Amino acid sequence: MTKSDPWYIHGILYAVIVILVVLLIKVAIIDPTQVVESEKYFKNESRLRLKNLREAEILWEKKHGQFSGNLDSLITFIEQSPYVDSIRNAFDSLTNKSADPFLKLSNGQFTPDSLFTTPKSGQKYIVQVDSTTSVDTIYTPSNKIKRIETNVKIGTKYFINDPDGYGSIGDLDSDAKKNTASWE
Repeated sequence: MTKSDPWYIHGILYAVIVILVVLLIKVAIIDPTQVVESEKYFKNESRLRLKNLREAEILWEKKHGQFSGNLDSLITFIEQSPYVDSIRNAFDSLTNKSADPFLKLSNGQFTPDSLFTTPKSGQKYIVQVDSTTSVDTIYTPSNKIKRIETNVKIGTKYFINDPDGYGSIGDLDSDAKKNTASWE
């Protein structure tokens, strides 16, 4: 540029530089911060929902003697069971605090319908229970096989998984990991 260039050319160049700097700040600083904040929200919200599903499984086992492998039945149990209502409305007599085992979600409320899906992708949580088969052979006194008994136990362990990868609770193979979250 020379001294003979009109002033508006300089103005346009300065405006282009300002626009490029603003875009660079947005792309380099603002957008990554928003991504990190949304990932943090999705992780925390999903783990709260997983913990509430764990509490629902524990209550289901206390009531029915085994865990549930059906997400729909589990959430209906939370919403409609007088057994769950009585526990949720109870108070600890020593501390006078609520005995409600369910945690409030990020919005400040506990909503059973939110436990169906993950907050990020909206996919259903994966809920599975184990099935254990034991075979017992009954012999006669003369050592001949009288009968073979097969017992199948379903629901002694459970596994809840977040398909978005924010964690899981329980294990189908290990009693030591029963009710244990992967992030704890």
